[in-house]
Amino acid sequence: MNQRMWIEQYIADEYGIMPVYLWQKFPNHAVFRHQNAKQKWFALVGRIDGRKLGLDRAGQTDFVNLKCHPEHVIFLRQAGLALPAYHMNKEHWLTIVLDNGFEQEELATLIDLSHDLTSK
Repeated sequence: MNQRMWIEQYIADEYGIMPVYLWQKFPNHAVFRHQNAKQKWFALVGRIDGRKLGLDRAGQTDFVNLKCHPEHVIFLRQAGLALPAYHMNKEHWLTIVLDNGFEQEELATLIDLSHDLTSK
């Protein structure tokens, strides 16, 4: 199972939330949002050309955007584990390239953090 499928399954199992595909132009982009009145997003998964994420390689790649504390964003970016958030606030959000060696346990922790940070 690739990491995108794992993320979708993890969120479904932990929070009972399924991906929502909002954009006809971007059929591979899905959001996960709270099931309350505000319906804030806590994760976005997508598939895009790596160059649009700032990678040196062409070709489609899966990614996830997650909200984090600014110090986590800085640390993960400096460690080379995350990229500036794709189409999101770069101080509070980050992008992780999937199937690129990022540990699933750490992904779960970041998904949970993003869910908590956006729950208010």
